Amino acid sequence: MEPRFLQMSDVAEILNVTSSQVYHMVRSGDLPAIKVGGRGQWRVERSKLEEYIERKYAETAAWVQANPLVLRDEPEDDTP
Repeated sequence: MEPRFLQMSDVAEILNVTSSQVYHMVRSGDLPAIKVGGRGQWRVERSKLEEYIERKYAETAAWVQANPLVLRDEPEDDTP
C-alpha cells in the first residue's frame, strides 16, 4: 500500500526535479502541502500531487496551442 503523504524528497524524485524546486512550488502555493510534526516537516498528499500534474498537463497544452511551433523555410539549394 502506498503512503497517503509524500516527503519533499519523494515528490522531487517523482517529478525529476530538486528538493529545492519542490520547496519553491509548495511555498508559492502552486503545489498544496501541509506542515506536520514538531519540526514542521512538509508533506504532499499523493492525490494533490496527481492533481498538480494534471493541471500542469492542461497548462502546457494551452501554452502549446497558444504558441505553435513555427518551422523556418529551408534555404533553397542553388546547385544545378
